[in-house]
Amino acid sequence: MKSILKIMTLLFSASVLLSSCGNNNGKSSGNNSALNSSNAEKVYVAPGEYDEFYAFMSGGYSGNLTVYGLPSGRMFKEIPVFSQFPTTGYGYSEETKPMLNTSFGMVPWDDSHHPDISQTNGVLDGRWVFINGNNTPRIARISLKTFETEEIIEVPNSAGNHSSSFITENTEYVVAGTRFSVPVPQADLPINEYKGKFKGALSFISVDKETGRMGIKFQILMPGFNYDLSHPGRDKSHGWFFFTTYNTEEANSLLEVNASQNDKDFIAAINWKKIEEYVNNGGGTKMPANYAHNVYDEHTHTATSTMEKEVLTVNPADIPGAIYFLPTPKSPHGCDVTPSGEYIIGNGKLSADLTVHSFAKMLDAIENKKFDGDAYGIPILKYEDILAGVVKSGGLGPLHTEFDDKGNAYTTFFISSEVVKWKIGTWEVIDRKPTYYSVGHLMIPGGNSRKPFGKYVVAMNKITKDRYLPTGPELEHSAQLYDISGEKMELIYDFPTHGEPHYAAGIPADLIKGNSQKIYRLDENKHPYAITSPDQAKVTRNGKEVHISMAMIRSHFTPDNIEGVKVGDKVYFHITNHEQDFDVPHGFAMIGANNSELLIMPGQTKTLTWEPKQVGVWPFYCTDFCSALHQEMQGYVRVSPANSDIELSWSLDGE
Repeated sequence: MKSILKIMTLLFSASVLLSSCGNNNGKSSGNNSALNSSNAEKVYVAPGEYDEFYAFMSGGYSGNLTVYGLPSGRMFKEIPVFSQFPTTGYGYSEETKPMLNTSFGMVPWDDSHHPDISQTNGVLDGRWVFINGNNTPRIARISLKTFETEEIIEVPNSAGNHSSSFITENTEYVVAGTRFSVPVPQADLPINEYKGKFKGALSFISVDKETGRMGIKFQILMPGFNYDLSHPGRDKSHGWFFFTTYNTEEANSLLEVNASQNDKDFIAAINWKKIEEYVNNGGGTKMPANYAHNVYDEHTHTATSTMEKEVLTVNPADIPGAIYFLPTPKSPHGCDVTPSGEYIIGNGKLSADLTVHSFAKMLDAIENKKFDGDAYGIPILKYEDILAGVVKSGGLGPLHTEFDDKGNAYTTFFISSEVVKWKIGTWEVIDRKPTYYSVGHLMIPGGNSRKPFGKYVVAMNKITKDRYLPTGPELEHSAQLYDISGEKMELIYDFPTHGEPHYAAGIPADLIKGNSQKIYRLDENKHPYAITSPDQAKVTRNGKEVHISMAMIRSHFTPDNIEGVKVGDKVYFHITNHEQDFDVPHGFAMIGANNSELLIMPGQTKTLTWEPKQVGVWPFYCTDFCSALHQEMQGYVRVSPANSDIELSWSLDGE
C-alpha cells in the first residue's frame, strides 16, 4: 500500500508540474535568448547551400519517416514506409501494394517509432536506415541511396514492436523486441492467466552485408515482461544487447499502478554472440509461424510478398550464461550505452535519478556468480555490484540519453520538461535547459554510435503550446535545436514535425550525398509492362482486363485517346516515365478511380487500376507540374456499355 501511495503522490505531483509548465497564458517564457542574439545566423542556410546534417525522424502515428535538414529545420521529404501515401501512390499502385502485406492481410498503416542508421565498425556508413512498425510488428529497411523503402519483414510471436529497431555495430543484426507479451504460440487463454504463461519475444534479424536483405535469425522467448527500449553494446561491449523491461510484476490490468509496484525492474543483458554460436551449431527449436517478408526490386520497380512458415526460437534455459538481468529503478524506459561501450544508462521514468551500470563490473559479477536470485531461471545480478554511479539530476521523468564526442551525456526529462547535460564518469550535472514542452526523445547525429557528431542536439517535444498559433485542438509537434558545441547548451531554433516523432537518427549530409541515385536508367527498367520507347505503346484485352502500356514525357501521354473500354472492365494503366532528367517526375490521375494518383520517377514504371462504372468519356491527366505545357498533358478514355461491340483501340494525334 505504501508503494501505491508513493506512486500516486509522484504521479499527482508530476501532473501538477506538467499542467503548470504548459499553461503560460499563451506567452512564451525563457526563450528570449533565441530572439535577442545572433542565433538566427546559426541556423541560416543560404539559397543553394546544403544543410550539414540530415535527420530521419520517425513519423509515429503517420507510419512514415520524415527527413529534415539540420540546422535549418527544413523538411525535405516524407518517406512512405508502413502507411499508404497518396502523394506518390505508395501502397496504392500495384507495384507497392505487396509492401504492406502481413499475416493479417494488407495493413495500410502503422505506428513508426525508432529509426537507426546502418554502421560499420560502430560508425555510420550511410547505406540504410531501419525503422520499426510498433502496432503490427514489422521492421523496414530504407535505402539512403534513393530514400525509398526497400524491404519490410513482419515479426511473428511479437506484439507492440517497441524496443526496436536498433542495430549492432557492424549491422549484423537489427532487433525487434516486443512491448506486449502474448501467448507463444498464440492461443485462446484466459487473460487473467497471464503470469507465467505469456512470453516476450526478442527477435534478432540478420542483415546481409552486401544487399541489406533481412531474415529472422532467431527469437529468444523471454519471461512475460514488457520490453521497452534497447541498445546494442559498443566497442568493448560489442556482442551484447541490452533491453529495458517494465511490468516485471506481470500484471495484466491497470498497469499504471500494478506495473509500478516493484522498486526495481530490469535491464536484460543478452550475449547475442553466444546465442548466435549456439544456433549456428544447430541449437534452438523451429516453431511453425506465418509472417510476411516483402521486398522491393529496384530493377522491376515491383515488390513481392512471401509468406514465411517457421521461425527459430531459443529458450534461455538452454543457453546458460547468455542472459542476465540488471536490477534498475524504476520502470526504466531508455536503455543507452556510451560510445565506449562501458556504461549502460537506465532511465527509470518513475525515478528522479539516472542509474548507470558498468559493463566491466557486470562481467566481473557474472564471473564471480554475484547473483541475487533469478527470474524464470535467468540470473539476477546484485545491484550494488554492477552499479557505476548515479546521476542526481533533480529532474523528473527521465526518458532517453544520447552522447556527444566530448565525454558528455544528454538526458530528456518528460515531466520536468528539460534536457540535462551531465559528465560521463563523474556523474556531475553540467547544464540544464527547458523545453517547450514535455520532451520525449532527443537525438545527436551519430549519438547512437561509437562516433557521435556533437554539434547539435534535437529535442522532440510532445506538446506544442505557446509555439504556434493556437488554431485547432491539436498542432504539429515541435522539435527544438540546441547548439552543444560549447560548455552550455544554447537553444537556437525550433520547428514543427509531422506525426509524433519518437526518435530520430542523424547523419552528416556528405555521407549520403555521394551515393545518391538521381534517376532510374530507362535501359535498366525490367518491369514486365515497361516500354522504353513510345512506339511500343499498346492496349490489350484479356477477358474483362484491359492493359494499357503507356509512355509519359513532357508534355503528353502515349496513347492519349483510348476507346473500347466497357463498364465492368478492370483497367490497368502501366505507365513508364521516359524522362532521364533529374527531378522531373510525372503524375497520373484518373477520374473516379477508387485509388490514388501515381507519382512516377524518371525511368520508372508504375501501375494504377481503374474500374469504370459509368458510360462516358473520362479524362486523365498529369498531377505534377512538369513544364509550361503541363496543363496540356492529358487524355481521354471512352467507356461504353458492358454489351458494346466497339473494338478496343487507341490513338495519338489522330493516328
